[in-house]
Order: sequence, then structure tokens, then C-alpha cells
Amino acid sequence: MASSSINVRLSAIRRLALEAADNGLIAPELAAGIARAKGAKRNGVCLGHWLTVEEAGKFVTAPVVTTIKGMRDSAVIGLLLGAGLRRSEVAALGIEHIQERQGRWVIVDLIGKHGRMRSVPIPVWAQLGVARWKDAAGITVGALFRRMNRHGQVAGRISPQDVFEIVKTYAERLRVDVSPHDLRRTFARLAHAGHAPLEQIQLSLGHASLVTTEVYLGVRQNLQDAPCDHLGLMQEREISAAV
Repeated sequence: MASSSINVRLSAIRRLALEAADNGLIAPELAAGIARAKGAKRNGVCLGHWLTVEEAGKFVTAPVVTTIKGMRDSAVIGLLLGAGLRRSEVAALGIEHIQERQGRWVIVDLIGKHGRMRSVPIPVWAQLGVARWKDAAGITVGALFRRMNRHGQVAGRISPQDVFEIVKTYAERLRVDVSPHDLRRTFARLAHAGHAPLEQIQLSLGHASLVTTEVYLGVRQNLQDAPCDHLGLMQEREISAAV
């Protein structure tokens, strides 16, 4: 397992040991020893991939919404980029998940990774895309997103792999190398750039740890103002000559 996965499980074991000691099931000194168990060390952070605002805008408008399939694809991409959902979460959405709360549209009681439940606000443009698809497909109950058969008719629920293929289709069309998870990262990155509170981004993404959210944002490494830009080894005219 990855270091982060190991540490999540170790945290649960530590809490279980302390609870067992409180209930007299194991000796307190044994529970204290378990609580001192060190987590797995994480060496380095995998660099994610994000779209710029301009690229994200092109991705959102890439599907042609004059067809039912285009409407569906537009709604799927809208929730990936507009709400930061995982592809498995998009595939699992039902009609009942999209509700109006406190004057805005929200995905309510969404069950995500490790069974964690959360509610995710969605932008108006994403909700309009969902409503357009739902009305065109005539969906009133059950799964929100459905497959299209060879005759262009609405069929059964889409799978996470179907979501991946939808994103891949438009990524190839726009000549950008992105996956559904990159769209999730983009949601976090653009929200942070727009001064959304870090804790609120964490809640929308469903992360148990704020550290995981920071990894998504890439806030620990600045590629625009990097250490290599401060070496002072070449002047501007030398750079131009080298190019």
C-alpha cells in the first residue's frame, strides 16, 4: 500500500487500542505502546496535473449539446470540474442526490472513498447541464447518468470506466493529457486560486486529511517561482542567445 493508506489504517488501529484500554479489554501500557507506533514515511510527493482556467473552460464547452450524448457528456464533465467528484462518485450518482439546499444546488449525502459521507455544493452552470441532460433523457428516478446504446437510446447506468472514456474522448479532441482525477485536481487548484478556504476545499473533496488536499493543490512546490530561477547564473541576454 501507499504510505498514506498505511497511515490511515494505523490511525484507526491506534484509536481502537485506546478504546479497548478504556473498556478494560487490554492493558493501558499495551495501548500506549500501540499508540506510539510510527507511521510509514512518505518520501516525496507525486506531482499532479492541472488545467489552466482557459483549458478548463475549453474542456467544459467541448461536448456538443445538440445531441443527448453531448448533453450527458457535458453534465459529467461539469460535475468533475465543477464539484471535484471522483469518476466512481459520478457513476454512482442518483437523481435523489441533486437537491436544492439553502438557496443553492448541492449533491447531498454522497458516499465517497472509505465510506465517508459528504455534501458537495455545485455551480449553477453545472446544475443547468445536469438538468438539461435529465430532461432530454427523460430520467425521473434511479441512476442519474446512463449509457447510450447503438441506436442512441438511453440504457443502463454508466460505470467509472465509462466516465474515464468520456474524459479521454474530449482530452484527445483538445490535445491535452488529462484524466478524470486531473479534473478533480483542477477543481481544487482553481478554487484555491479563487481564494476558497482550504478547509472548505477539503470538505468538497472528501479528504480525511488537510495534507492530502495540499498535495492536490500543489501548494508546497511553486513551479512559477522555482529555486532554479534564483541562481543568478545567466543574464537575460545570455538566455536569449542560448535559445
